[in-house]
Amino acid sequence: MSGAEEEEKEKAAGLGRALGASDASPDEGVEADLPIVDEKAVEQLAKGLISHYLPDLQRSKSALQELTQNQVVLLETLEQEITKFKECNSILDINALFSEAKHYHSKLVNIRNEMMMLHEKTSKLKKRALKLQQKRQKEELEREQQREKELEREKQLTAKPARRT
Repeated sequence: MSGAEEEEKEKAAGLGRALGASDASPDEGVEADLPIVDEKAVEQLAKGLISHYLPDLQRSKSALQELTQNQVVLLETLEQEITKFKECNSILDINALFSEAKHYHSKLVNIRNEMMMLHEKTSKLKKRALKLQQKRQKEELEREQQREKELEREKQLTAKPARRT
């Protein structure tokens, strides 16, 4: 054994004695097994490790940020496209409504034309009925007058008893 190893063993033994039997921890022998490390060397190694991996990590971070921004732009573009498709569907719905309105308008025009034709026919029928009614009344009046004339003639033709004087 070298002198340094013996010093470490003595230090470890001294620590064990200073702590006492009740203060013993399960890691008690671990410290004795570890070599003494210079903190400056640890710091330099950490700086070296960080300087070795930090540029890659920063590039990865910037790449992730760029990817995130691209995803945001893509999501906004998709939302715009979805809105356009919805507008197209609503335009199709509007076109369907206009064609339906045109269809019903033509139906209304046909109904109006039929109603005007029926109105003309009913007006003609009313005039004809009025003329027929007037003709019948005239004929009835003429018959009545004819009867009265016949009754008057019959009265004149019937023998009248002579009056006694």
